[in-house]
Amino acid sequence: MDNQDAHPNTTAFFASAMHDMKNSLCVLINFLEGHHAEFDETLKKKVAPMLYEVKRVNNNLVQMLAIYKVGNEFYPFEMNENSVDEFVSEIVMQNQTLLDDLGVTLELDYDKDLTWYFDRELISGVVSHALNNAMRYTKDKLRLYVANEDDHLLIRVEDNGTGYSSGMIEAGNAVNKGVDFASGSTGLGLFFTAMVAKLHKHRGKTGSMVLENGGKFGGGCFVLRLP
Repeated sequence: MDNQDAHPNTTAFFASAMHDMKNSLCVLINFLEGHHAEFDETLKKKVAPMLYEVKRVNNNLVQMLAIYKVGNEFYPFEMNENSVDEFVSEIVMQNQTLLDDLGVTLELDYDKDLTWYFDRELISGVVSHALNNAMRYTKDKLRLYVANEDDHLLIRVEDNGTGYSSGMIEAGNAVNKGVDFASGSTGLGLFFTAMVAKLHKHRGKTGSMVLENGGKFGGGCFVLRLP
């Protein structure tokens, strides 16, 4: 037996370990949200930062697992027709407890009759991550905008914070152009989002993401376009 045969596939081992950690965090998230109604207002304010951090770490694990699966070509990518109304309602339900505890108002602006083809699980992960990130930097308001613009599904997450730094905007532009994640020049969330966007292709067009400042509230804007 050579040295290579004597050691297991460490990448698969770490992926399995991340999956186990993700499941444990989901148990904690479900407990905190399931017992949310039992907490008084003081306890809710104390729990909110912890719930935010737990969800953030869980999102990171989900993203790393998806990157691993896509990289090894066994992610079950599914382009199905989705109701935007149902999709947005699901996103709101997943994030409402944290929004309430942090005192953040989420404004919704979308066409309830709109449908679009995309991988629901991946796009849900991208938008939830964008909302979770925006909660950290906003003052007290977020906006989720979804519409058909120029034959693309445009999804915008806007906040009323101080906006993205020039370095963050440059990092978003760089990763969208294909910067290697291994270079360490981009964050996990940006790389995951750019990867998901590029998986969505239709009639020679490819999805994209960008970070910018402005929008309705004048703060940071996360923008995802799907063909």
